[in-house]
Amino acid sequence: MSELDQIVNACLLPGYEGSAPPAWVREGLADGIAGVALFPANLEGGRQSLVRHARAVRAIAPDALIAVDEEGGDVTRLDYETGSASPGNLALGEIDDPALTGRVAAEIAADLKACGVNFNLAPSIDVNSSPDNPIIGVRSFGADPERVGVHGASFIRAMQDEGVAAVAKHFPGHGDTVTDSHRSLPVVDCSEETFRQRELPPFVAAIRAKVRAMMTAHVLYPALDPDNPATLSRRLLHDLVRKELGYEGVLLSSAIAIEAGQGNPDIGAVAVRALRAGSDLLLLGPGDGEKLCAAIRSAVTEAVRSGELTAAVLETAAARVRALRESSAPQRSGLEAARRAIRLEGDVALLAPAVVVELRAAGNAAVGEAQWSLADRLAALDAAESTVRVHADEPTPDQVLPASGPVVLVARDAYRTPWQRDWLRKALALRPDAVLVAVGMPDDVTPEVSASIRTFGAAAVNIEAAAEALTSRLAATRSR
Repeated sequence: MSELDQIVNACLLPGYEGSAPPAWVREGLADGIAGVALFPANLEGGRQSLVRHARAVRAIAPDALIAVDEEGGDVTRLDYETGSASPGNLALGEIDDPALTGRVAAEIAADLKACGVNFNLAPSIDVNSSPDNPIIGVRSFGADPERVGVHGASFIRAMQDEGVAAVAKHFPGHGDTVTDSHRSLPVVDCSEETFRQRELPPFVAAIRAKVRAMMTAHVLYPALDPDNPATLSRRLLHDLVRKELGYEGVLLSSAIAIEAGQGNPDIGAVAVRALRAGSDLLLLGPGDGEKLCAAIRSAVTEAVRSGELTAAVLETAAARVRALRESSAPQRSGLEAARRAIRLEGDVALLAPAVVVELRAAGNAAVGEAQWSLADRLAALDAAESTVRVHADEPTPDQVLPASGPVVLVARDAYRTPWQRDWLRKALALRPDAVLVAVGMPDDVTPEVSASIRTFGAAAVNIEAAAEALTSRLAATRSR
């Protein structure tokens, strides 16, 4: 995959079909796709289905964005099969207790984090100015712009304080529409003055609350841009949001703009227009996004070649998304601690994919058979030429170790397991240049080991820290 394709991938948030990420998603995550969006069709099995999706994605890309629409009330993914435990925005706005709104948002965030979700496509901060609106209604905090702004900001701060990135939507406002944007292009025929007094204040409040992302709407405001819906409008996204309001967070395109785009069936062309207008991250909507991702990569490559789109615009968008991923990555403190705990001796950085051999001994009563695997992580990073698991000294070192090329040996408490200790001794006699990774007690690193990593544990973050150390040179080589 080209460097340009990887930059485009960084700006894509696709959906997919089924109860687990398909092969194209797994490959895309390894090639830099920003993350995934989960929709109702993915969620048969309730919250546990969210957990399964999140674990599968994070096994490949630990900092990936895992997005859902969890507004509470009518729009729920946590409780899609049972009904939400939160009352929804209109009820919270009616109570008009911003502190309570914050507590509800914090509870939602805690539930999302427990399921592995770090990117919530909420809250809706549209002002509910039309009672005939078919798409917002009870999703709004109400009809008063100031009240909507106060509750939206409280929701955003509480959610983000709990470690889940919030998304203020649907800029520049979806509350005065009488058309469902999932079916056709809504038009809000108000003056710019009315827009600034009624629709804009909640988004200003969200920016002041440091919302990490804002979702744009598939809505046309003729007084602001007579030719383009918001997601495709440079006047709105660049001139108003970036320049006038000074927002530096991520602008997330509406999935409807990417799929419909003023009725334009050419998804690639719509994506190019959205990126030119100022979108950073393209939400591709439910369904299988494999063909959409491919079409967008192809269209963007051609647009860069022709000069219609500059690489600098893409790089800026990708950098904003990367900052969002870094700030929203789960277990940040745990990974930081694991990185600080590891001890390196000798040259452990791989120059090429390695043969990775794991010695697998039975767990004890406390540990049980809890999952751990450095081999799986290195394979996901394309840093493993092959992987071998050894149980009770079979297969033997001479059967699995190549005569040349990188070798990584992984052991867990071999010092007190006779067969593991003997296996390592024989292996190091054959390949003294092998890197030994001790994922249990550090005593496995003996004097005859020339290059080693001691992790002091086999938790996922310990494994990730070791993988980072092993692949640091590979990653730098591939980025050039």
